[in-house]
Amino acid sequence: MNFTLVDRIAELVPGKSIRTIKQVSMAEEYLADHFPGFPVLPGVMMLESAVEAASWLVYEHTQFAKSLVVLKEARQIRYGNFVAPGETLVITAEAVRIEPLESEFKIRGMVGNATAIQGKMILSHVNLSDTDTAMTMVDDKIIQRRKARWAILQRSPSTAPQAEA
Repeated sequence: MNFTLVDRIAELVPGKSIRTIKQVSMAEEYLADHFPGFPVLPGVMMLESAVEAASWLVYEHTQFAKSLVVLKEARQIRYGNFVAPGETLVITAEAVRIEPLESEFKIRGMVGNATAIQGKMILSHVNLSDTDTAMTMVDDKIIQRRKARWAILQRSPSTAPQAEA
């Protein structure tokens, strides 16, 4: 399953850090079932938001050299405050190292001044064609889609196209 949890890139220091925005909305169906009567963003989705944030820093730093950046290991993950619908989760990922096949990050997710998630993680960078050369075209399509999404995520709200009234 593919999630798209990062809504916007708020700040980028190439090769060093990224700060992303995740608007939590009641439209996200899994919220209603997590704690019936008390909808909150599940911890695993907070972690996925952090993985996505860090992945964008990897893609930018490596110039989209690999089609997939995936979680290899999560360490010392601690959860703090709940994240409810209507709240904004701000994820910061600081690179400890970014190498061609692997990267390591310190992550923190905040809602206002309250910590929702923090920890460390290691990501693997792969192409599907690394194990099956027949997948080269699939890698190319994934990379093109990532580049298109990257362009959208970097738009600030003031530069995004406005809907016609």
